[in-house]
Amino acid sequence: MRLLNPALPPPTLLPTRPRLQINLLHAQQAARKLWFPSSSSATLLPFSHSGASSRCSALAGGDETNRGFDEELSRLLVLLPGEMRKRVQDHPELRHLVEIVMDLGRRPLARFPSGDFVLSDRFISVEDILHATTQVGDFAADNRAGISRTLHRISGIRNRKGEIIGLTCRVGRAVTGSANLLRDLVKDRGSLLLIGPPGVGKTTIIREIARILADDFKKRVMIVDTSNEIGGDGDVPHPGIGSARRLQVPNSDMQHKVKCFLTSAFHFTLKVRIFHVL
Repeated sequence: MRLLNPALPPPTLLPTRPRLQINLLHAQQAARKLWFPSSSSATLLPFSHSGASSRCSALAGGDETNRGFDEELSRLLVLLPGEMRKRVQDHPELRHLVEIVMDLGRRPLARFPSGDFVLSDRFISVEDILHATTQVGDFAADNRAGISRTLHRISGIRNRKGEIIGLTCRVGRAVTGSANLLRDLVKDRGSLLLIGPPGVGKTTIIREIARILADDFKKRVMIVDTSNEIGGDGDVPHPGIGSARRLQVPNSDMQHKVKCFLTSAFHFTLKVRIFHVL
């Protein structure tokens, strides 16, 4: 994924390797501060689900922000049958929901920072999977879909016949301020490498970097969005990217073609790479 900024020097002036590597870890794996051991070593940036985490800061924008998040979350919960939806809604950590897992022939799970929560003793049926898949957009070649104008990501597991038999419904959030510690690095036109396990906030930080560049630094930003996970699903981008623009890519095999076109059209590419560490 790349954020493209036409107002800066040509890409030939950039180093071939990222200038800074940023490791994003869960709270139990890291200290609670930025750490610069030396000018050539990696930067450690904890990004946690805990009580002082991004999940909480996502709700710190006032009543209007909370209402917007509640509305988006309700659009995800529609994928569940009524009884399971009610169990999630009654959970005390509802606003910190990480994802919902529905696998054919197994009990559905809601995952929270505190652990997994069984939504029903009834096993997921073909009808449950069908109900959920009809509420979302089309599944692309990467087996991902979304819900229009939200940041939620729906990943499918298929059998040998190509039929969807499992769903992972990840809650997406725009967390204003999640990239504040990186503002100077972004302003300095550096290339960043984000590394961390799933769910620690790599995509959230990239989304916020795009917003900071576009809204705060008044740059012209174009996001090449392979699976709509930064700008949200649908043709209208999510407000979480601010005034940044977004180019959708039909599949990952075509992404390099879009990048080549944009690199020739604009002058600078701010490279932000994501690696998952399991």
